[in-house]
Amino acid sequence: MTGRFEKDTMPASSVSTRRPTDEKLPALTRAKPFGWFLIVTGLVSWLASATLVLERLALYADPNKNLSCDVNTWISCGNVMKTPQAAILGFPNPFIGVAAFVVIITTGVVLLAGAQLSRWYWLGLQAGVTAGFALVCWFWFQAVYVIATLCPYCMIVWAMMIPLFIWLTMRNIVHGVIPAPAGLTKFLKDWAWIIMGLVYLGVLASIFFKFMYLIIGSNA
Repeated sequence: MTGRFEKDTMPASSVSTRRPTDEKLPALTRAKPFGWFLIVTGLVSWLASATLVLERLALYADPNKNLSCDVNTWISCGNVMKTPQAAILGFPNPFIGVAAFVVIITTGVVLLAGAQLSRWYWLGLQAGVTAGFALVCWFWFQAVYVIATLCPYCMIVWAMMIPLFIWLTMRNIVHGVIPAPAGLTKFLKDWAWIIMGLVYLGVLASIFFKFMYLIIGSNA
C-alpha cells in the first residue's frame, strides 16, 4: 500500500513543482518557444549560407560574373568573397555556416519533440555559438572598416547570430547550465530584449556612419 501511494503521488508532486518554475521563465527560454526560435534563426542563417556557397561556386566558374547580391561598389558579395577574410580557414566561410546551422536546426526540432538535453550538450552548443558570434563580430569589423564593402547575405547571418547568441546564453543562465549570481540572472531577464536592440542599433550605426557619404549621396 505504501509503495503504491508513493508511486501515485510522486508524479503529481513533480508536475506541481515544475510548472510554476517554467511559468516564471522568460517565454523564449522555455523548451518549445526556444525550439521554434532555434529552427527559425537556424533555417534563415542556413539559407543565407547556402546561397553564399552557390554564389561562390558560380564565382569560381566565372570570376567576372555579376552575382545576385552585387548591387554596387560597396554592397557586393562578389567583392567580399575575393578577399582573404572570406576564407580564413582556407575555404569559403559560408561552408562553416552550412554545417553549423544544421546543428542549430536539429536542436530546435529535438526540443519540439520533447527531448531533455544534457548539460554537456548545452555547454557544447554555447561554445559553438559563442565562437560563431566571435567570428561574426570579427567579420563585421573587417567588412565595415577594412574591406569597406557589405555582403547582404552575410548581414542576414549577422542579424540571426545576434539574437541566437544572446538568447542561448540567457537560456543557459536561467536554467543553471551556466552558473551566474542571482542579480545577474535577474538583470538579464529584465534587459535581454533591450540588450539585443542596442546591439542591432550599434551595428546599424556603424554601417551608417561608415558609409554615410555614399548613403546620403545615393539618396540625394
